[in-house]
Amino acid sequence: MANDLKTSEPTDTKSASLARVQAVPWLIVIALMGAVAWLGWRAFYYQEEGDPVGSAMLAFEKQNALTVFSSRFEVVAESEDTRGVLGVPILQSRQATIVPASVEYRLDLSGMDRDNFAWDAEGETLTVTLPQIQTSKPNIDEAQARVFTEGAWVTRDASTDLARNNSQQAERKASAFAKNPEILAMAREAAVAAVQQNLAIPMQVAGYGDVKVDVRFEGQSTPAGN
Repeated sequence: MANDLKTSEPTDTKSASLARVQAVPWLIVIALMGAVAWLGWRAFYYQEEGDPVGSAMLAFEKQNALTVFSSRFEVVAESEDTRGVLGVPILQSRQATIVPASVEYRLDLSGMDRDNFAWDAEGETLTVTLPQIQTSKPNIDEAQARVFTEGAWVTRDASTDLARNNSQQAERKASAFAKNPEILAMAREAAVAAVQQNLAIPMQVAGYGDVKVDVRFEGQSTPAGN
């Protein structure tokens, strides 16, 4: 009996030591995972308490530009060409082109800083001042164009000139249409809705509750849409 008691004691000690040795790597892994999670939260989600402007800026931090609206329409271009034989203008031709065009409306957010945001703590309102909307160069879809040509005899050079003139004319008309006040108003409304949506949810997640987001554009003294 005495011998049995003497031999069992070293075995328990060895088992306890082995368990501690095996547990050490796991404790290190768990500690590292906790540290990585904390650093990630600190880098991407943490904002100092009471800084709603910082929370709003974080929502825009990864976006240099925001496409808020796109417009697709058709433009009509018409050109005439006259060719002469021995100085006499006898070859006349005309070409009309109906071509689809599209334009995108974007906000350049790269230059926005704290001066573009204002926080009213009493009214729980965040005011955002946006830069003016920019329009992209019109995309003329000539592959889908419908072309109508008139003329008893249209030479190759005349056909080339007519097509080139109509293409240039279509781009000018598309650019002018893109700046139509009614279309720009629709683009601004879309921009306001997009910015409000992009900011309201992050502000709620950051713990500021149901924040009102007023959006205006540079040069406006009242929120857009008011």
